[in-house]
Amino acid sequence: MDTARFLLSRLAQSLFALFCIVTITFFLARLAPGGPFLDEKAVPEHLVEQMKRNYGFDQPLPRQYLLYLGRLVRGDLGPSLGNKGFSVNEVIAESFPVSLALGLCGLVLALVLGIPAGVFAAARRNTRVDYALMGFAMVGICLPTFVIAPLLGEFFALRLGWFDVALWEGSTAWILGAVTLGLYYSAYIARLTRGSMLDVLSQDFVRTAKAKGARPLRILFVHAFRGGVAPVVAFLGPALAGLIGGSFVVESVFGLPGLGQHFIKAASNRDYWLINGTVTVFAVLILAMNFLVDVLQAWLDPRSRAAK
Repeated sequence: MDTARFLLSRLAQSLFALFCIVTITFFLARLAPGGPFLDEKAVPEHLVEQMKRNYGFDQPLPRQYLLYLGRLVRGDLGPSLGNKGFSVNEVIAESFPVSLALGLCGLVLALVLGIPAGVFAAARRNTRVDYALMGFAMVGICLPTFVIAPLLGEFFALRLGWFDVALWEGSTAWILGAVTLGLYYSAYIARLTRGSMLDVLSQDFVRTAKAKGARPLRILFVHAFRGGVAPVVAFLGPALAGLIGGSFVVESVFGLPGLGQHFIKAASNRDYWLINGTVTVFAVLILAMNFLVDVLQAWLDPRSRAAK
């Protein structure tokens, strides 16, 4: 019963957060200076007014908002004003898999690099191994993606020629993009894992296991690992949000046809429906990831259900 109440509570919070995000995005996009038809300088004014009527922009803003919510509930994100002949659903369906694949590859790489680095740094506390691993982690934290991406492209693509510098289909540029995102977040995960593992290794049950003669690797990966990675699991939701958001920069550097490119163009061209649709899709993904993280965290530590 407690588990069901916990899950329903988190689901209700996620739906309310999604409603707030959709509402705020809608009104901020409409209140921004400019409009989707202002660049049509060669089009007569009466034709601009006709286009506004065709898209429903001549109606009061509250009514536009209610009509948009009605379409959104049906899964219709509207037409794309900047991609003539395409709906927002079609634009997202074509480009979102690129951003998602890039973000997930970066997340997997961050976990593969960050968790072992944090575990072994904690196991070799205050040694050269610890200092070296945490030193690299600090460098990774200090270098943002818009610095790492050009450096990787310059060295591995242009100088060594190991990877393509741009494009997606039949290209290896996505590897550099995933590595860029993975290196940045692996540094955070390494430091988070180290701190959590040090806390767990100081607990009484670990000292009991050592007194019983348990091997060091068994203590690390059997007794301490589950509690040590619990904060990392909680970090996965914000990490995925950062990875998807960071992919905007990576997609621009490596010329990858992800949703980030469309979002930037939509913001510049005041493509209202594409702005709203892009933000909604990312919000759903992030909220769903956070919900799964809450479930995993409750499984790893049942006490968190009572805290939340």
